[in-house]
Amino acid sequence: MPRKLQDEDSILRKIADSFRSSSGQGLGKPIVLGIGDDAALLRPKPGHELILTCDWFLEGTHFLRDKHPPDSVGWKCLARALSDVAAMGGIPRCFLLSLALPETHTGRWLDLFLGGLRRASRKFRCFLAGGDTTRRNDILINITVVGEVRTGHAILRSGARPGDIIFVSGRLGEAELGLHVLRHNKGMASTKTALRRKHLYPEPRLALGQWLAQKGFPTAMMDLSDGLSTDLSGLCAASAVGASLNHSKVPQVRILAATPRRDYNSHQLALHGGDDYELLFTVPPRKTKFLPETFQGVSLTAIGRIVRGRKLLLLVENGRAMQLVPSGWDPFRKKL
Repeated sequence: MPRKLQDEDSILRKIADSFRSSSGQGLGKPIVLGIGDDAALLRPKPGHELILTCDWFLEGTHFLRDKHPPDSVGWKCLARALSDVAAMGGIPRCFLLSLALPETHTGRWLDLFLGGLRRASRKFRCFLAGGDTTRRNDILINITVVGEVRTGHAILRSGARPGDIIFVSGRLGEAELGLHVLRHNKGMASTKTALRRKHLYPEPRLALGQWLAQKGFPTAMMDLSDGLSTDLSGLCAASAVGASLNHSKVPQVRILAATPRRDYNSHQLALHGGDDYELLFTVPPRKTKFLPETFQGVSLTAIGRIVRGRKLLLLVENGRAMQLVPSGWDPFRKKL
């Protein structure tokens, strides 16, 4: 059996070696000084301001050690943090990794975790700049991402106005259903199905967010991480407005015959399911005619309208309106 890593320096060397070929350092790259010193140095582009975001990814809360493949944990911990950069129309530059794990997981598990993290880092061109490690019985991961956006061009949550049309990207509820599929299968899940892939290997909508910001379409934007009902409530609160959603327009997950149970409700999954990492954004009516139906294969769907007041309404059959109660992910209410 391979010798277990016994000290922090060995773990840090393993992490640094894993990312050596994609360090982000060098001429024209964002990191002036990376792993190996007390702190990193970053060179922002002229005419840009920095985006800073951090995200926890915790065993038992966000992933299950016996269900989630280690490489998917590595991929997802970075991808979900990058979704916040996408929601502001930004470009990711680098990230910091803080990792706590038991000694038993400093060998094969860590190798696979770093493999998934490295793949995400390369795909989304967000380079490891440093971080911290410690020992703990359960696995705790914190990712801090630094991004950038042209000065004055960040898309905020607080810009929605009455009359704006509400859009979402993609199909909602897929990741939540993928989690249910994962939990009801024994052992490690295959990554072949689309549902599992949406849950295990989410794709932050970076290109879409940047394109929307460049075109000046959104008045407000955020990512869908906690579920449409909860995230729309947050956007409306920030903008001091309400919303009216058309239930039939919300793009819903397709319930497959192969799912382990048959009592899933696609409407409820689309409204309240979390972890999709799609974009929720509002657009003035005069600009909606310039929006395509898809962007790089991802659908863009109008699902409602921003209204005056603070109520969230859901229009159902025969035009009947009912209150939409935020019922998505809340870490103080729910566990994985």
